[in-house]
Amino acid sequence: MLTGKQKSFLRSNAHHLTPIFQVGKGGVNENMVKQIAEVLEARELIKVSILKNCDQDRDTVAEQLSRGAKAELVQVIGNTIVLYKESRENKQIVLPR
Repeated sequence: MLTGKQKSFLRSNAHHLTPIFQVGKGGVNENMVKQIAEVLEARELIKVSILKNCDQDRDTVAEQLSRGAKAELVQVIGNTIVLYKESRENKQIVLPR
């Protein structure tokens, strides 16, 4: 579980990132979750955008993605989700205590 200080740090790091994945009409599927988990292993911090034609609520999508990829939900702002997962082999981000 991330502390408030760590979430704030990750939000500031994610500010300049562009969304890598888009959740559209099909919603969240198994393949998307698998790809997000792989990208999180490589990058640790990513943004996912939710398109206007998505049938699901943004909070539901955020929960499904974070649970499926075993990642921490950093932020849901507008139609953008920020996810973080510490990499096992490619650790780049050092979180404050």
